[in-house]
Formats: sequence, structure tokens, C-alpha cells
Amino acid sequence: MSQVAQGKGKYGFIAGFLIAPLALYLTFVIWPYIQTFGYSFTNWTGQSPVFDFIGLDNYSALMKDEVFRGALLHNLLLLVFVPVITILLALFFAFMVNAGGRSGAGGVQGVAGSRVYKIVYFFPQVLSLAILAVLFGAVYRSDEGGLLNGFLVRLGLIDAQHPVEWLNEPKFVLWCLLFVVVWSGVGFYLVLFSAAMQSVPKDIYEAALLDGAGRAQTFFKVTLPLLWDSVQTAAVYLGIAAMDMFVLVSTTTSGQFGGGPDHHSEVMATVLMRNFLYFGKSGYACAMGVVMLVLTMALSIITLRATRRERIEF
Repeated sequence: MSQVAQGKGKYGFIAGFLIAPLALYLTFVIWPYIQTFGYSFTNWTGQSPVFDFIGLDNYSALMKDEVFRGALLHNLLLLVFVPVITILLALFFAFMVNAGGRSGAGGVQGVAGSRVYKIVYFFPQVLSLAILAVLFGAVYRSDEGGLLNGFLVRLGLIDAQHPVEWLNEPKFVLWCLLFVVVWSGVGFYLVLFSAAMQSVPKDIYEAALLDGAGRAQTFFKVTLPLLWDSVQTAAVYLGIAAMDMFVLVSTTTSGQFGGGPDHHSEVMATVLMRNFLYFGKSGYACAMGVVMLVLTMALSIITLRATRRERIEF
């Protein structure tokens, strides 16, 4: 009886710690999702407690909304380029600072000054998005005082009297935002991949080099397969970031909640917030939120399944 009582006491003690976090999670995370899903079938304005059930009208309107479809296309482009470019650069830099130097008496080692490089590359990660917006606002300024325009003028690539308006040029604005995301994210994933790389025995790299493998072969045949779990995790997180982009777009581009010029930097989150807060079409915005949720979950599952492979033990 005493053992049964001790077992019940132990499980009761554990349940006591789990109930409060679970209740908070259900209240502040799951319940708002359920409410959003319900509001998406209404014509709720966001201010009045009175609204009507309109069925799938909001979702059918989404399919005809050219601004939303353009924003979806922009998110999909970012979804392709942000993870691929960020992961490739982070893997390359992580390999160089951990195993890119010459092998000597101390075995395989990183390039000279690798510890300093890790700090330098990670520095953008400690900056908030608001600071990044101000920083790259100065970089992309549309006069010679802008860092990028000033640099190109000095090189003679553009005319000082006709500087490029990077954030107001439809064909450049999305790629400018892409550069900011990649620049700010590479350092974090470099540290992530470096931590995973340091757990790989140096003997594996030394054996590959002794067998005549070059740096490129060592990277693709040794490093990448052993770091695949970390790469898979990074792809999911970067995909989620690419499906958001609200803070960066709304703080750096023109227009109500960003998206300018002429919706060429629009993403789904900015369209959602504009409809929710500015146009008073909260039910319609909730439908956008549901679509974003479904797409993000689906893409995360697809990424995990598409990149799944056998775990390599060492």
C-alpha cells in the first residue's frame, strides 16, 4: 500500500506542475487559434461584437484578391531563397572556421582567427529588427549619403545625380529585404552548425584528408551528412521566418504597414494587418491568418519529410 501511495503522490506532484503550464498554453495559444478559425467565417469588423456568419465567402474572396496572391508569391520566393542561401553560407563559414585551415601537429583546425570570425558573424544576431531597419535604411538611402549608393558612385557604376532608390524600386526592393534577412541570420546558424561540427571527431576529417579528399569533397561527403539533422532544423525555422517577414517589411518599406512600392514588397502578414487594423475587415484578415497557419504547417511537414534520411552514427 505504501508503494501505491508513493506512486500516486509522485504522479500527483508531476501533474501539479503540468496543469498550470498546460492551462496557460490552452488559454493563450490554442484558444486564440480556435477563435481566429471561427471568426474567419464571419464578417466581423474587429470593433463591433455583432457579426454575421458568411460561410466560405472570405476564403473565396482571398482567391480573387490580387494583392494577397502577389504577397503569397513573394512569401514563396522568400521561402525558396532565404533557407537555401542562409544555410549554404552558414555551412561554408562553419566549415572554414572549424576545419578549413591547414592540418598540422594539432590536427585539423579552422582558419586563422576563427574564434574572432565566429563573434563577428554572430554580431548581427544580437541586433533587434528595429535596429536592422534603421541600419539598412541608412544603407539603402536613395541619395549619395546612402552607404550603398555612395559606394557605387565612388566606383563609377552609377551617376551621383541619379542614385538608385533601392527600397522604392519595384525590381530591387524584395531582393534588398532578402539580403537583410540572410545577413542577419547567417551568424546564428553558423554558431549552430559549428556546435554540431565540433562534436564530430577530428579523426574523421584527418582520415578523409589522408585518403586524398579535397576541401570540397570533405565538405559534401563528410561534413554535410553528419550535420544533416541540424540542417533540417535550420530549414524549418528559416522557412517559418520567410513566411512571416512582417516586422522587417513594415519598418523598411513605404505604404501603410509597408509593402511598397505598389505592393512589390508585400507579404501575407502585411496584407493581413492592413485589413485587420486599417480597413476594419477583421473576419477577412482572420481567413488570411488561417491560410498562413495551414501553409506554414504544411511546408514544415513537407520540409521535414523531404529532408529525412538515415541518421549517421559515429
